[in-house]
Amino acid sequence: MKARIWEDVPANEEHVRALIAALGAPPVIARLLCQRGLDDPAVARHFLAPDLADLHDPFLLADMRPATDRLIGAIARGERIAIHGDYDVDGITSTVMLRRALEGLGGVVDHFVPDRLRDGYGLQAPAVERLAAAGARVIISVDCGIRSVGAALKARELGVDLIITDHHEPDETLPVALAVINPKRRDCAYPEKGLAGVGVTLKLVQALLSVSGRPASHLIPFVKIAAIGTLADVVPLTGENRIIARCGLDGLTRGPHTAGLEALLTEAGLTGRTIDSFHVSFMLAPRLNAAGRMSSPDLALNLLLLRGRDEDVRTRARDLARQLSEENTKRQEQEATILADARRLIDGDPEIGGPNLLLVAGEGWHRGIIGIVASKLVDLYGKPALVLAIDGDIAYGSGRGIAAFDLLGALDACREVFLRYGGHRAAAGVTLEAARIPELRRRLVAIANERLSPDDLIPRLRIDAPLGLREISSDVIEGLVKLGPFGASNPKPVFRAAPVELLEAPKRIKERHLSLIFRQQGRAFRAIAWRAAEREAYLTANRFGLEVAYSLEQGEYRGETTTEMTVADVRVPQQVPA
Repeated sequence: MKARIWEDVPANEEHVRALIAALGAPPVIARLLCQRGLDDPAVARHFLAPDLADLHDPFLLADMRPATDRLIGAIARGERIAIHGDYDVDGITSTVMLRRALEGLGGVVDHFVPDRLRDGYGLQAPAVERLAAAGARVIISVDCGIRSVGAALKARELGVDLIITDHHEPDETLPVALAVINPKRRDCAYPEKGLAGVGVTLKLVQALLSVSGRPASHLIPFVKIAAIGTLADVVPLTGENRIIARCGLDGLTRGPHTAGLEALLTEAGLTGRTIDSFHVSFMLAPRLNAAGRMSSPDLALNLLLLRGRDEDVRTRARDLARQLSEENTKRQEQEATILADARRLIDGDPEIGGPNLLLVAGEGWHRGIIGIVASKLVDLYGKPALVLAIDGDIAYGSGRGIAAFDLLGALDACREVFLRYGGHRAAAGVTLEAARIPELRRRLVAIANERLSPDDLIPRLRIDAPLGLREISSDVIEGLVKLGPFGASNPKPVFRAAPVELLEAPKRIKERHLSLIFRQQGRAFRAIAWRAAEREAYLTANRFGLEVAYSLEQGEYRGETTTEMTVADVRVPQQVPA
Protein backbone atom coordinates (compact mmCIF):
# COMPACT_ATOMS: atom_id res chain seq x y z
CA MET A 1 0.00 0.00 0.00
CA LYS A 2 1.69 3.18 -1.25
CA ALA A 3 0.94 6.59 0.26
CA ARG A 4 -0.54 8.86 -2.40
CA ILE A 5 -1.94 12.32 -2.94
CA TRP A 6 -5.65 12.24 -2.12
CA GLU A 7 -7.88 14.01 -4.61
CA ASP A 8 -11.54 14.59 -3.84
CA VAL A 9 -13.72 14.14 -6.93
CA PRO A 10 -16.18 17.05 -7.25
CA ALA A 11 -19.88 16.70 -7.90
CA ASN A 12 -22.57 19.22 -8.79
CA GLU A 13 -24.50 19.44 -5.52
CA GLU A 14 -27.65 20.70 -7.22
CA HIS A 15 -27.64 17.68 -9.54
CA VAL A 16 -27.02 15.39 -6.58
CA ARG A 17 -30.05 16.76 -4.72
CA ALA A 18 -32.21 16.40 -7.86
CA LEU A 19 -31.14 12.78 -8.28
CA ILE A 20 -31.85 12.01 -4.61
CA ALA A 21 -35.38 13.34 -5.09
CA ALA A 22 -35.95 11.52 -8.40
CA LEU A 23 -34.54 8.12 -7.44
CA GLY A 24 -34.93 8.06 -3.70
CA ALA A 25 -31.27 7.04 -3.60
CA PRO A 26 -28.97 7.54 -0.61
CA PRO A 27 -27.00 10.80 -0.98
CA VAL A 28 -23.67 9.04 -1.46
CA ILE A 29 -25.10 6.86 -4.27
CA ALA A 30 -26.59 9.90 -6.01
CA ARG A 31 -23.21 11.61 -5.72
CA LEU A 32 -21.43 8.63 -7.28
CA LEU A 33 -23.88 8.62 -10.19
CA CYS A 34 -23.37 12.33 -10.83
CA GLN A 35 -19.60 11.93 -10.74
CA ARG A 36 -19.94 9.34 -13.50
CA GLY A 37 -21.95 11.72 -15.66
CA LEU A 38 -25.23 9.97 -14.86
CA ASP A 39 -27.12 12.96 -13.47
CA ASP A 40 -30.16 12.49 -15.70
CA PRO A 41 -32.66 10.31 -13.77
CA ALA A 42 -33.64 8.26 -16.83
CA VAL A 43 -30.00 7.63 -17.77
CA ALA A 44 -29.18 6.72 -14.16
CA ARG A 45 -32.06 4.23 -13.96
CA HIS A 46 -30.88 2.68 -17.23
CA PHE A 47 -27.33 2.39 -15.87
CA LEU A 48 -28.46 0.76 -12.63
CA ALA A 49 -30.56 -1.86 -14.42
CA PRO A 50 -28.68 -3.07 -17.54
CA ASP A 51 -30.61 -5.48 -19.72
CA LEU A 52 -29.71 -7.69 -22.69
CA ALA A 53 -32.63 -6.15 -24.57
CA ASP A 54 -30.59 -2.95 -24.70
CA LEU A 55 -27.79 -4.47 -26.80
CA HIS A 56 -27.39 -2.71 -30.14
CA ASP A 57 -28.37 -4.27 -33.44
CA PRO A 58 -25.28 -6.30 -34.46
CA PHE A 59 -25.85 -5.43 -38.12
CA LEU A 60 -24.83 -1.85 -37.36
CA LEU A 61 -21.27 -3.20 -37.42
CA ALA A 62 -19.57 -2.82 -40.78
CA ASP A 63 -19.29 -6.12 -42.70
CA MET A 64 -21.56 -8.03 -40.32
CA ARG A 65 -24.03 -8.91 -43.08
CA PRO A 66 -21.52 -10.52 -45.51
CA ALA A 67 -19.92 -12.37 -42.59
CA THR A 68 -23.17 -13.92 -41.38
CA ASP A 69 -24.33 -14.70 -44.93
CA ARG A 70 -21.10 -16.56 -45.62
CA LEU A 71 -21.21 -18.50 -42.35
CA ILE A 72 -24.87 -19.49 -42.74
CA GLY A 73 -24.06 -20.62 -46.28
CA ALA A 74 -21.09 -22.66 -45.05
CA ILE A 75 -23.26 -24.33 -42.43
CA ALA A 76 -25.92 -25.18 -45.03
CA ARG A 77 -23.36 -26.70 -47.39
CA GLY A 78 -21.42 -28.56 -44.71
CA GLU A 79 -18.22 -26.62 -45.41
CA ARG A 80 -15.51 -26.79 -42.76
CA ILE A 81 -15.18 -23.60 -40.71
CA ALA A 82 -12.01 -22.84 -38.72
CA ILE A 83 -11.80 -20.37 -35.84
CA HIS A 84 -8.41 -18.75 -35.22
CA GLY A 85 -8.25 -17.43 -31.67
CA ASP A 86 -5.73 -15.89 -29.31
CA TYR A 87 -4.09 -17.36 -26.22
CA ASP A 88 -5.29 -14.85 -23.61
CA VAL A 89 -8.63 -14.98 -21.78
CA ASP A 90 -10.29 -12.65 -24.29
CA GLY A 91 -9.23 -14.88 -27.18
CA ILE A 92 -9.97 -18.16 -25.40
CA THR A 93 -13.50 -17.14 -24.40
CA SER A 94 -14.10 -15.78 -27.92
CA THR A 95 -13.04 -19.10 -29.46
CA VAL A 96 -15.15 -21.17 -27.07
CA MET A 97 -18.22 -19.01 -27.55
CA LEU A 98 -18.10 -18.91 -31.35
CA ARG A 99 -17.39 -22.62 -31.68
CA ARG A 100 -20.36 -23.47 -29.48
CA ALA A 101 -22.60 -21.12 -31.45
CA LEU A 102 -21.58 -22.45 -34.87
CA GLU A 103 -21.85 -26.09 -33.80
CA GLY A 104 -25.23 -25.36 -32.24
CA LEU A 105 -26.37 -24.14 -35.65
CA GLY A 106 -25.12 -27.33 -37.29
CA GLY A 107 -21.69 -26.17 -38.44
CA VAL A 108 -18.61 -28.33 -38.98
CA VAL A 109 -16.07 -26.44 -36.92
CA ASP A 110 -12.40 -26.65 -35.93
CA HIS A 111 -10.37 -24.15 -33.96
CA PHE A 112 -6.75 -23.15 -33.67
CA VAL A 113 -5.16 -21.03 -30.97
CA PRO A 114 -1.45 -20.32 -31.40
CA ASP A 115 1.10 -21.41 -28.84
CA ARG A 116 2.66 -18.26 -27.38
CA LEU A 117 6.25 -19.48 -27.67
CA ARG A 118 6.05 -21.67 -30.76
CA ASP A 119 3.65 -19.73 -32.98
CA GLY A 120 3.88 -16.17 -31.71
CA TYR A 121 1.05 -13.68 -31.54
CA GLY A 122 -1.85 -13.18 -33.88
CA LEU A 123 -3.12 -14.43 -37.22
CA GLN A 124 -0.18 -15.41 -39.40
CA ALA A 125 0.22 -16.90 -42.88
CA PRO A 126 1.57 -20.32 -41.72
CA ALA A 127 -1.53 -20.86 -39.59
CA VAL A 128 -3.76 -19.97 -42.54
CA GLU A 129 -1.90 -22.54 -44.65
CA ARG A 130 -2.33 -25.24 -41.99
CA LEU A 131 -6.03 -24.56 -41.56
CA ALA A 132 -6.61 -24.52 -45.32
CA ALA A 133 -4.66 -27.78 -45.71
CA ALA A 134 -6.96 -29.32 -43.07
CA GLY A 135 -9.98 -28.50 -45.24
CA ALA A 136 -11.18 -25.14 -43.94
CA ARG A 137 -13.11 -23.13 -46.52
CA VAL A 138 -13.85 -20.30 -44.12
CA ILE A 139 -11.48 -18.97 -41.44
CA ILE A 140 -12.71 -16.60 -38.73
CA SER A 141 -10.25 -14.76 -36.53
CA VAL A 142 -11.37 -13.70 -33.06
CA ASP A 143 -9.54 -11.11 -30.95
CA CYS A 144 -6.80 -10.82 -33.60
CA GLY A 145 -6.13 -10.20 -37.27
CA ILE A 146 -6.75 -6.48 -37.72
CA ARG A 147 -3.14 -5.89 -38.82
CA SER A 148 -2.54 -9.32 -40.40
CA VAL A 149 -2.16 -8.15 -43.99
CA GLY A 150 0.12 -11.04 -44.98
CA ALA A 151 -2.18 -13.69 -43.55
CA ALA A 152 -5.14 -12.17 -45.38
CA LEU A 153 -3.25 -12.27 -48.68
CA LYS A 154 -2.34 -15.92 -48.05
CA ALA A 155 -6.03 -16.77 -47.46
CA ARG A 156 -6.98 -15.10 -50.74
CA GLU A 157 -4.18 -16.92 -52.56
CA LEU A 158 -5.48 -20.26 -51.21
CA GLY A 159 -9.10 -19.49 -52.10
CA VAL A 160 -10.19 -19.42 -48.45
CA ASP A 161 -12.72 -16.85 -47.29
CA LEU A 162 -11.33 -14.93 -44.30
CA ILE A 163 -13.54 -13.16 -41.76
CA ILE A 164 -11.65 -11.00 -39.27
CA THR A 165 -13.22 -10.03 -35.95
CA ASP A 166 -11.08 -7.91 -33.67
CA HIS A 167 -11.12 -4.94 -31.33
CA HIS A 168 -7.51 -3.75 -31.52
CA GLU A 169 -6.58 -0.52 -33.28
CA PRO A 170 -6.52 -0.95 -37.08
CA ASP A 171 -3.70 0.30 -39.25
CA GLU A 172 -4.26 2.84 -42.01
CA THR A 173 -5.02 0.00 -44.44
CA LEU A 174 -7.29 -2.90 -43.51
CA PRO A 175 -6.39 -6.48 -44.47
CA VAL A 176 -8.09 -7.65 -47.65
CA ALA A 177 -10.72 -10.12 -46.42
CA LEU A 178 -14.30 -11.16 -47.06
CA ALA A 179 -15.30 -9.25 -43.92
CA VAL A 180 -13.48 -7.18 -41.31
CA ILE A 181 -15.61 -6.66 -38.20
CA ASN A 182 -14.08 -4.18 -35.78
CA PRO A 183 -15.96 -1.23 -34.22
CA LYS A 184 -12.71 0.77 -34.33
CA ARG A 185 -12.72 0.77 -38.13
CA ARG A 186 -12.72 4.39 -39.23
CA ASP A 187 -15.67 3.73 -41.55
CA CYS A 188 -17.70 1.84 -38.95
CA ALA A 189 -20.57 3.80 -37.39
CA TYR A 190 -21.22 1.27 -34.60
CA PRO A 191 -22.00 3.25 -31.44
CA GLU A 192 -19.97 1.06 -29.04
CA LYS A 193 -16.27 1.43 -29.81
CA GLY A 194 -14.85 -0.07 -26.62
CA LEU A 195 -15.88 -3.71 -26.94
CA ALA A 196 -13.40 -6.42 -25.99
CA GLY A 197 -12.57 -9.03 -28.59
CA VAL A 198 -15.10 -11.33 -26.97
CA GLY A 199 -17.67 -8.52 -27.17
CA VAL A 200 -17.19 -8.30 -30.93
CA THR A 201 -17.49 -12.10 -31.11
CA LEU A 202 -20.70 -11.93 -29.07
CA LYS A 203 -22.14 -9.51 -31.64
CA LEU A 204 -21.36 -12.06 -34.36
CA VAL A 205 -23.06 -14.77 -32.30
CA GLN A 206 -26.04 -12.45 -31.74
CA ALA A 207 -26.29 -11.85 -35.49
CA LEU A 208 -26.02 -15.56 -36.33
CA LEU A 209 -28.73 -16.48 -33.83
CA SER A 210 -30.94 -13.71 -35.17
CA VAL A 211 -30.72 -14.69 -38.85
CA SER A 212 -31.20 -18.34 -37.85
CA GLY A 213 -34.50 -17.51 -36.16
CA ARG A 214 -33.36 -18.38 -32.65
CA PRO A 215 -35.12 -16.56 -29.80
CA ALA A 216 -33.22 -13.87 -27.90
CA SER A 217 -33.01 -16.16 -24.84
CA HIS A 218 -30.53 -18.36 -26.72
CA LEU A 219 -27.94 -15.61 -26.29
CA ILE A 220 -27.95 -15.86 -22.48
CA PRO A 221 -25.53 -18.83 -22.07
CA PHE A 222 -22.99 -17.06 -24.30
CA VAL A 223 -23.12 -13.84 -22.30
CA LYS A 224 -21.57 -15.32 -19.16
CA ILE A 225 -18.60 -16.55 -21.20
CA ALA A 226 -18.38 -13.11 -22.79
CA ALA A 227 -18.41 -11.53 -19.33
CA ILE A 228 -15.28 -13.44 -18.32
CA GLY A 229 -13.37 -12.23 -21.38
CA THR A 230 -14.72 -8.67 -21.08
CA LEU A 231 -13.71 -8.29 -17.43
CA ALA A 232 -10.35 -9.96 -18.02
CA ASP A 233 -9.52 -7.57 -20.87
CA VAL A 234 -10.06 -4.47 -18.71
CA VAL A 235 -12.20 -2.60 -21.24
CA PRO A 236 -14.44 0.31 -20.14
CA LEU A 237 -17.40 -1.05 -18.17
CA THR A 238 -19.92 1.27 -19.74
CA GLY A 239 -22.49 0.83 -22.49
CA GLU A 240 -22.60 -2.68 -23.95
CA ASN A 241 -19.60 -3.82 -21.93
CA ARG A 242 -21.53 -3.04 -18.77
CA ILE A 243 -24.56 -4.99 -20.02
CA ILE A 244 -22.37 -7.97 -20.91
CA ALA A 245 -20.50 -7.88 -17.61
CA ARG A 246 -23.53 -7.42 -15.33
CA CYS A 247 -25.80 -9.91 -17.09
CA GLY A 248 -22.93 -12.37 -17.47
CA LEU A 249 -22.03 -12.18 -13.78
CA ASP A 250 -25.68 -12.83 -12.91
CA GLY A 251 -25.52 -15.92 -15.13
CA LEU A 252 -22.28 -17.09 -13.53
CA THR A 253 -23.90 -16.76 -10.11
CA ARG A 254 -27.18 -18.49 -11.02
CA GLY A 255 -26.02 -21.29 -13.29
CA PRO A 256 -26.56 -23.92 -14.49
CA HIS A 257 -23.14 -24.42 -16.06
CA THR A 258 -21.37 -26.81 -18.35
CA ALA A 259 -19.18 -29.37 -16.60
CA GLY A 260 -16.04 -27.39 -17.47
CA LEU A 261 -17.21 -24.03 -16.17
CA GLU A 262 -18.66 -25.67 -13.07
CA ALA A 263 -15.30 -27.34 -12.35
CA LEU A 264 -13.47 -24.04 -12.83
CA LEU A 265 -15.77 -22.27 -10.37
CA THR A 266 -15.38 -25.11 -7.87
CA GLU A 267 -11.58 -25.14 -8.16
CA ALA A 268 -11.56 -21.38 -7.51
CA GLY A 269 -13.76 -21.82 -4.41
CA LEU A 270 -16.67 -19.90 -5.94
CA THR A 271 -19.42 -22.51 -5.97
CA GLY A 272 -22.59 -21.12 -4.43
CA ARG A 273 -21.17 -17.60 -4.11
CA THR A 274 -22.29 -14.36 -5.70
CA ILE A 275 -19.76 -13.85 -8.50
CA ASP A 276 -18.47 -10.31 -9.00
CA SER A 277 -15.80 -8.63 -11.11
CA PHE A 278 -13.11 -9.28 -8.47
CA HIS A 279 -13.71 -13.04 -8.65
CA VAL A 280 -13.42 -13.03 -12.43
CA SER A 281 -10.38 -10.74 -12.60
CA PHE A 282 -8.35 -12.33 -9.79
CA MET A 283 -9.58 -15.91 -9.50
CA LEU A 284 -11.04 -17.16 -12.79
CA ALA A 285 -9.11 -15.17 -15.40
CA PRO A 286 -5.63 -15.89 -13.98
CA ARG A 287 -6.32 -19.62 -14.14
CA LEU A 288 -7.48 -19.43 -17.75
CA ASN A 289 -4.60 -17.14 -18.64
CA ALA A 290 -2.09 -19.49 -17.03
CA ALA A 291 -2.75 -22.07 -19.75
CA GLY A 292 -1.56 -19.78 -22.54
CA ARG A 293 1.21 -18.28 -20.45
CA MET A 294 2.80 -21.42 -18.99
CA SER A 295 1.85 -24.38 -21.20
CA SER A 296 -0.81 -24.54 -23.92
CA PRO A 297 -4.06 -22.58 -24.29
CA ASP A 298 -5.67 -25.90 -25.24
CA LEU A 299 -5.81 -26.72 -21.52
CA ALA A 300 -8.30 -23.89 -20.93
CA LEU A 301 -10.10 -24.44 -24.24
CA ASN A 302 -10.58 -28.16 -23.57
CA LEU A 303 -12.03 -27.37 -20.15
CA LEU A 304 -14.54 -24.80 -21.34
CA LEU A 305 -15.56 -26.85 -24.39
CA LEU A 306 -16.32 -30.01 -22.39
CA ARG A 307 -19.81 -31.34 -23.09
CA GLY A 308 -21.99 -33.75 -21.21
CA ARG A 309 -22.92 -34.30 -17.57
CA ASP A 310 -21.86 -37.89 -16.89
CA GLU A 311 -19.28 -38.73 -14.26
CA ASP A 312 -16.48 -39.33 -16.76
CA VAL A 313 -16.92 -35.80 -18.12
CA ARG A 314 -17.06 -34.33 -14.61
CA THR A 315 -13.90 -36.19 -13.63
CA ARG A 316 -12.13 -34.92 -16.73
CA ALA A 317 -13.31 -31.39 -15.94
CA ARG A 318 -12.01 -31.56 -12.38
CA ASP A 319 -8.64 -32.82 -13.62
CA LEU A 320 -8.32 -30.00 -16.15
CA ALA A 321 -9.38 -27.35 -13.62
CA ARG A 322 -6.79 -28.68 -11.17
CA GLN A 323 -4.11 -28.52 -13.87
CA LEU A 324 -5.02 -24.89 -14.53
CA SER A 325 -4.56 -24.11 -10.84
CA GLU A 326 -1.16 -25.80 -10.85
CA GLU A 327 -0.09 -23.82 -13.90
CA ASN A 328 -1.27 -20.64 -12.20
CA THR A 329 0.86 -21.44 -9.15
CA LYS A 330 3.90 -21.88 -11.40
CA ARG A 331 3.06 -18.58 -13.05
CA GLN A 332 2.97 -16.81 -9.68
CA GLU A 333 6.37 -18.21 -8.70
CA GLN A 334 8.05 -17.19 -11.96
CA GLU A 335 6.35 -13.81 -11.87
CA ALA A 336 7.84 -13.10 -8.44
CA THR A 337 11.33 -14.02 -9.68
CA ILE A 338 11.16 -11.85 -12.81
CA LEU A 339 9.67 -8.93 -10.88
CA ALA A 340 12.50 -9.09 -8.35
CA ASP A 341 15.06 -9.13 -11.19
CA ALA A 342 13.37 -6.16 -12.88
CA ARG A 343 13.28 -4.14 -9.67
CA ARG A 344 16.98 -4.73 -9.11
CA LEU A 345 17.70 -3.35 -12.57
CA ILE A 346 15.46 -0.31 -12.02
CA ASP A 347 16.65 0.50 -8.50
CA GLY A 348 20.30 -0.20 -9.27
CA ASP A 349 20.75 1.79 -12.49
CA PRO A 350 19.64 5.45 -12.73
CA GLU A 351 19.67 5.23 -16.53
CA ILE A 352 16.96 2.56 -16.31
CA GLY A 353 15.03 3.77 -13.26
CA GLY A 354 15.39 7.52 -13.70
CA PRO A 355 13.50 8.28 -16.95
CA ASN A 356 9.73 8.71 -17.27
CA LEU A 357 9.43 5.29 -18.93
CA LEU A 358 10.85 2.01 -17.64
CA LEU A 359 12.36 -0.47 -20.08
CA VAL A 360 13.92 -3.62 -18.64
CA ALA A 361 15.17 -6.71 -20.42
CA GLY A 362 16.42 -10.10 -19.29
CA GLU A 363 17.51 -13.39 -20.78
CA GLY A 364 15.53 -16.43 -19.75
CA TRP A 365 12.48 -14.45 -18.63
CA HIS A 366 9.28 -16.31 -19.47
CA ARG A 367 7.52 -14.56 -22.33
CA GLY A 368 4.14 -15.55 -20.98
CA ILE A 369 4.63 -13.56 -17.77
CA ILE A 370 6.28 -10.32 -18.79
CA GLY A 371 2.93 -8.56 -19.34
CA ILE A 372 1.96 -9.15 -15.72
CA VAL A 373 5.38 -7.93 -14.59
CA ALA A 374 4.94 -4.77 -16.67
CA SER A 375 1.63 -4.12 -14.90
CA LYS A 376 3.27 -4.61 -11.50
CA LEU A 377 6.04 -2.16 -12.40
CA VAL A 378 3.46 0.46 -13.39
CA ASP A 379 1.75 -0.01 -10.02
CA LEU A 380 5.05 0.21 -8.12
CA TYR A 381 6.68 3.14 -9.91
CA GLY A 382 3.77 5.02 -11.50
CA LYS A 383 5.49 5.03 -14.92
CA PRO A 384 4.75 3.29 -18.22
CA ALA A 385 6.78 0.10 -18.45
CA LEU A 386 8.03 -2.21 -21.21
CA VAL A 387 9.44 -5.60 -20.20
CA LEU A 388 11.48 -7.57 -22.75
CA ALA A 389 12.32 -11.27 -22.66
CA ILE A 390 15.47 -11.98 -24.68
CA ASP A 391 15.60 -15.30 -26.51
CA GLY A 392 18.78 -15.54 -28.55
CA ASP A 393 18.86 -12.71 -31.09
CA ILE A 394 15.18 -11.79 -30.63
CA ALA A 395 13.47 -9.86 -27.83
CA TYR A 396 9.78 -10.23 -27.09
CA GLY A 397 8.18 -7.44 -25.11
CA SER A 398 4.99 -6.52 -23.33
CA GLY A 399 4.17 -3.01 -22.20
CA ARG A 400 1.66 -1.26 -20.00
CA GLY A 401 0.86 2.44 -19.96
CA ILE A 402 -0.52 5.03 -17.56
CA ALA A 403 -3.51 7.32 -18.04
CA ALA A 404 -1.42 10.26 -19.25
CA PHE A 405 0.57 8.30 -21.84
CA ASP A 406 -0.44 6.74 -25.16
CA LEU A 407 1.75 3.63 -25.26
CA LEU A 408 0.71 2.50 -28.74
CA GLY A 409 1.26 6.02 -30.05
CA ALA A 410 4.80 5.96 -28.68
CA LEU A 411 5.45 2.59 -30.32
CA ASP A 412 4.05 3.92 -33.61
CA ALA A 413 6.75 6.59 -33.50
CA CYS A 414 9.37 3.82 -33.30
CA ARG A 415 7.75 1.40 -35.73
CA GLU A 416 10.84 0.80 -37.86
CA VAL A 417 12.63 -0.67 -34.81
CA PHE A 418 10.18 -3.56 -34.54
CA LEU A 419 9.78 -6.79 -36.40
CA ARG A 420 6.20 -6.78 -35.14
CA TYR A 421 4.11 -4.75 -32.71
CA GLY A 422 0.51 -3.99 -31.83
CA GLY A 423 -1.99 -3.31 -29.08
CA HIS A 424 -3.76 -0.20 -27.83
CA ARG A 425 -3.22 2.90 -25.74
CA ALA A 426 -2.82 1.10 -22.41
CA ALA A 427 -1.18 -2.20 -23.40
CA ALA A 428 0.93 -3.48 -26.26
CA GLY A 429 3.26 -6.22 -27.39
CA VAL A 430 6.45 -5.97 -29.46
CA THR A 431 9.04 -8.16 -31.17
CA LEU A 432 12.44 -6.82 -32.19
CA GLU A 433 16.06 -7.76 -32.68
CA ALA A 434 17.79 -7.86 -29.30
CA ALA A 435 20.61 -5.71 -30.67
CA ARG A 436 18.15 -2.83 -31.10
CA ILE A 437 17.05 -2.70 -27.44
CA PRO A 438 19.37 0.25 -26.61
CA GLU A 439 17.99 2.19 -29.57
CA LEU A 440 14.41 1.43 -28.52
CA ARG A 441 15.13 2.51 -24.94
CA ARG A 442 16.70 5.77 -26.10
CA ARG A 443 13.79 6.63 -28.40
CA LEU A 444 10.95 5.64 -26.05
CA VAL A 445 12.58 7.41 -23.10
CA ALA A 446 12.91 10.59 -25.19
CA ILE A 447 9.21 10.39 -26.09
CA ALA A 448 8.11 9.76 -22.49
CA ASN A 449 10.36 12.49 -21.08
CA GLU A 450 8.90 14.94 -23.57
CA ARG A 451 5.23 13.98 -23.15
CA LEU A 452 5.03 13.32 -19.41
CA SER A 453 5.41 15.99 -16.75
CA PRO A 454 6.46 15.29 -13.15
CA ASP A 455 2.83 15.77 -12.09
CA ASP A 456 1.77 12.93 -14.43
CA LEU A 457 3.97 10.52 -12.45
CA ILE A 458 2.78 11.37 -8.94
CA PRO A 459 0.53 8.58 -7.70
CA ARG A 460 -2.91 9.86 -6.83
CA LEU A 461 -5.85 8.38 -5.01
CA ARG A 462 -9.33 9.26 -6.22
CA ILE A 463 -11.65 9.94 -3.26
CA ASP A 464 -15.29 9.81 -4.32
CA ALA A 465 -16.96 10.98 -1.14
CA PRO A 466 -16.72 11.26 2.63
CA LEU A 467 -18.58 8.37 4.26
CA GLY A 468 -18.41 7.91 8.01
CA LEU A 469 -18.70 4.39 9.36
CA ARG A 470 -22.09 5.12 10.91
CA GLU A 471 -23.39 6.16 7.46
CA ILE A 472 -22.76 2.71 5.97
CA SER A 473 -26.32 1.38 5.72
CA SER A 474 -28.03 -1.47 3.90
CA ASP A 475 -29.37 1.07 1.38
CA VAL A 476 -25.83 2.25 0.65
CA ILE A 477 -24.63 -1.33 0.21
CA GLU A 478 -27.56 -2.13 -2.08
CA GLY A 479 -26.82 1.00 -4.13
CA LEU A 480 -23.15 0.00 -4.49
CA VAL A 481 -24.17 -3.46 -5.70
CA LYS A 482 -26.36 -1.86 -8.38
CA LEU A 483 -23.49 0.45 -9.42
CA GLY A 484 -21.27 -2.56 -10.10
CA PRO A 485 -19.57 -4.30 -11.67
CA PHE A 486 -16.60 -2.03 -11.19
CA GLY A 487 -13.61 -1.68 -13.44
CA ALA A 488 -12.27 0.63 -16.13
CA SER A 489 -14.42 3.79 -16.56
CA ASN A 490 -16.55 2.71 -13.59
CA PRO A 491 -13.99 2.50 -10.78
CA LYS A 492 -14.82 1.00 -7.43
CA PRO A 493 -15.75 3.95 -5.18
CA VAL A 494 -13.23 5.04 -2.57
CA PHE A 495 -14.53 6.80 0.53
CA ARG A 496 -12.82 8.59 3.40
CA ALA A 497 -13.64 8.68 7.07
CA ALA A 498 -12.01 10.58 9.93
CA PRO A 499 -11.16 10.43 12.70
CA VAL A 500 -11.25 6.69 13.19
CA GLU A 501 -9.44 4.57 15.72
CA LEU A 502 -7.74 1.26 15.38
CA LEU A 503 -9.53 -1.00 17.83
CA GLU A 504 -6.67 -3.47 18.27
CA ALA A 505 -3.13 -4.01 17.07
CA PRO A 506 -2.76 -4.88 13.37
CA LYS A 507 -2.43 -8.57 12.58
CA ARG A 508 -0.13 -9.70 9.80
CA ILE A 509 -1.40 -12.00 7.08
CA LYS A 510 1.26 -13.94 5.16
CA GLU A 511 3.81 -11.32 6.30
CA ARG A 512 2.62 -8.90 3.60
CA HIS A 513 -0.91 -7.80 4.47
CA LEU A 514 -2.63 -6.42 7.56
CA SER A 515 -5.93 -7.35 9.17
CA LEU A 516 -7.46 -4.40 11.01
CA ILE A 517 -10.56 -3.33 12.94
CA PHE A 518 -11.57 0.35 12.64
CA ARG A 519 -14.12 2.05 14.88
CA GLN A 520 -15.84 5.42 14.61
CA GLN A 521 -18.64 6.71 16.84
CA GLY A 522 -19.29 3.25 18.23
CA ARG A 523 -19.47 1.53 14.78
CA ALA A 524 -16.73 -0.99 13.95
CA PHE A 525 -15.74 -2.75 10.73
CA ARG A 526 -13.13 -5.30 9.87
CA ALA A 527 -10.65 -4.20 7.21
CA ILE A 528 -7.86 -5.60 5.11
CA ALA A 529 -4.86 -3.56 3.97
CA TRP A 530 -3.10 -5.38 1.13
CA ARG A 531 0.70 -5.18 0.88
CA ALA A 532 0.76 -2.82 3.86
CA ALA A 533 2.94 -4.68 6.36
CA GLU A 534 5.56 -1.91 6.22
CA ARG A 535 3.00 0.54 7.63
CA GLU A 536 2.23 -1.48 10.74
CA ALA A 537 4.31 0.77 13.01
CA TYR A 538 2.73 3.94 11.58
CA LEU A 539 -0.77 2.59 12.17
CA THR A 540 0.04 1.53 15.70
CA ALA A 541 1.63 4.87 16.59
CA ASN A 542 -1.39 6.84 15.33
CA ARG A 543 -4.13 4.36 16.17
CA PHE A 544 -6.41 6.86 17.95
CA GLY A 545 -6.60 9.48 15.21
CA LEU A 546 -6.51 8.23 11.63
CA GLU A 547 -8.15 9.17 8.37
CA VAL A 548 -8.80 6.10 6.26
CA ALA A 549 -9.49 5.87 2.53
CA TYR A 550 -11.40 2.69 1.82
CA SER A 551 -13.68 0.68 -0.39
CA LEU A 552 -16.50 -1.55 0.77
CA GLU A 553 -16.59 -5.25 -0.04
CA GLN A 554 -19.23 -7.87 0.54
CA GLY A 555 -17.91 -11.16 1.86
CA GLU A 556 -19.59 -14.51 2.32
CA TYR A 557 -18.78 -16.92 5.12
CA ARG A 558 -20.82 -20.01 6.03
CA GLY A 559 -23.82 -18.66 4.15
CA GLU A 560 -23.74 -15.23 5.79
CA THR A 561 -22.96 -12.02 3.92
CA THR A 562 -20.73 -9.50 5.67
CA THR A 563 -19.48 -6.02 4.81
CA GLU A 564 -15.78 -5.30 5.18
CA MET A 565 -13.43 -2.45 4.31
CA THR A 566 -10.51 -2.63 1.92
CA VAL A 567 -7.98 0.03 2.83
CA ALA A 568 -6.56 2.16 0.01
CA ASP A 569 -4.52 4.47 2.25
CA VAL A 570 -4.32 5.90 5.76
CA ARG A 571 -3.00 9.17 7.08
CA VAL A 572 -3.14 11.42 10.12
CA PRO A 573 -5.83 14.10 9.52
CA GLN A 574 -3.72 16.84 11.10
CA GLN A 575 -1.14 16.37 8.35
CA VAL A 576 -3.62 17.37 5.65
CA PRO A 577 -2.92 20.89 4.30
CA ALA A 578 -5.69 23.41 4.89
